[in-house]
Amino acid sequence: MTLVVTGGAGYVGSVCAQHLLDAGHDVVVIDDLSTGHRDAVPAGARLVEGDVAAVADEVLGAGGVDGVVHCAARSLVGESAVEPAKYWHGNVVTSIALLDALRRHRVPRLVFSSTAATYGEPETSPITEDAATRPTNTYGATKLAIDHAIGTYAAASQGELAAVSLRYFNVAGAHAGAGGAPALGERHAVETHLIPLVLQVALGQREEIAVFGDDWPTPDGTCVRDYIHVDDLAEAHLLALDLLGQAGAAVAEAGGHLVCNLGNGTGFSVFEVIEACRRVTGHPIPARVAPRRTGDPGVLVASSARARAELGWKPTHTDLDGIVADAWAFARGRAT
Repeated sequence: MTLVVTGGAGYVGSVCAQHLLDAGHDVVVIDDLSTGHRDAVPAGARLVEGDVAAVADEVLGAGGVDGVVHCAARSLVGESAVEPAKYWHGNVVTSIALLDALRRHRVPRLVFSSTAATYGEPETSPITEDAATRPTNTYGATKLAIDHAIGTYAAASQGELAAVSLRYFNVAGAHAGAGGAPALGERHAVETHLIPLVLQVALGQREEIAVFGDDWPTPDGTCVRDYIHVDDLAEAHLLALDLLGQAGAAVAEAGGHLVCNLGNGTGFSVFEVIEACRRVTGHPIPARVAPRRTGDPGVLVASSARARAELGWKPTHTDLDGIVADAWAFARGRAT
């Protein structure tokens, strides 16, 4: 197929693009490079530089596009609280423009990068797709709004558009480049994710890691999160595209739009992550307990039963030390 990956110069988008290429598809990347990196676009993919809303008509209107993987987004939770307009415009308005282009040019498949942040502070764990969606930040609210928009566009398309929203939990790890291709991993100008932040301590780029609260109702008092390897995540996108190509019964029953959680299914605490980083790097990694952050849920663990049943997806990189080791190899390679 010929597939478009928005945000394909970013962390998740670049790995998805590489997996699509490896599967034999033709790939076009749309990215404005505001947070992505030109050298992260995999060899073999064509880069169209520009804002998704501005270039979607040009790219899709050229014809022959079989589907879109929509990864482009603003994704800093803290920033979304102080600059909400940047998120409503950058995420929601841009996605509506993309949906309009999909409809105009009769592109039949869409896979959307959604997020566990749509659930907010869940009442039960593990979290299923039927859980209440009560986002606690603007970022999560914009992603939920896009999920709703996709559902209405798909339902109104009379079968011309089918979509899958993949609600990611904590994406981690890195894709090891094969055959001389560069590795692909997290390269955020503003880093907010735990594993790369801890690894920055091991690299000597920060003195310590802050642990936000050690009095949570969890086994060791620190927050518990579900970490999914980025390669497993990318494979789910390929399976979702396959399902959409088959006009899967589950998608039809969902009105043309299926929502699936993606997670490891196992929770790891902040202290467990730090210990894994110590084992992998051999660095002592000083940690300092800080006050809780407002809006942080104590436990976020996915039920990925629907993804397993409907997509045939099964994560294979589930070992925490292995996830950390891949991230460490990438981080250390970038630092040398």
